[in-house]
Amino acid sequence: HNGFNQFHQHLIQVFLYVHAIWPTLERKPWLNKPVRVVLFAHLKKTASEKGIRLIEVDGAEEHVHLLIHLHPAQNLSQVVRQLKAESEDWLNGTQLIKDAFKWSEELIAYTVSPGSLQQVSTFIQRQEEYHQSKSFESEIEVFLRSEKEHHHG
Repeated sequence: HNGFNQFHQHLIQVFLYVHAIWPTLERKPWLNKPVRVVLFAHLKKTASEKGIRLIEVDGAEEHVHLLIHLHPAQNLSQVVRQLKAESEDWLNGTQLIKDAFKWSEELIAYTVSPGSLQQVSTFIQRQEEYHQSKSFESEIEVFLRSEKEHHHG
């Protein structure tokens, strides 16, 4: 019995997955395809350097979606703040965007159960085709509506 207890007291497995969505300032369509390609690669690199486990990142011209595996000691708003601030500075440094680039203060974030990871990953990967027919507003509407129904019946 002892061996069993010794093993289990060190078994800490935490599965905190978050689907985070945030738009550009005033939802300006700054993130065209070439910008998205380099921005998403940069976000992945930055996340990895900062010890942030970024599973998926994609988006459309005026917003991004990220699937993040949070470490128990990490706090969502800190992680989001770091990624926003760093990518903002970097993007302005590249001058790929004529204006001064800025993210909006807005944030929508959902916890994701381990069983839904694949589904959410696929949804994020398909952002480009999804937004050929749907606006960011209508996408957010769907998220918020399902949330209201869930909480208020």
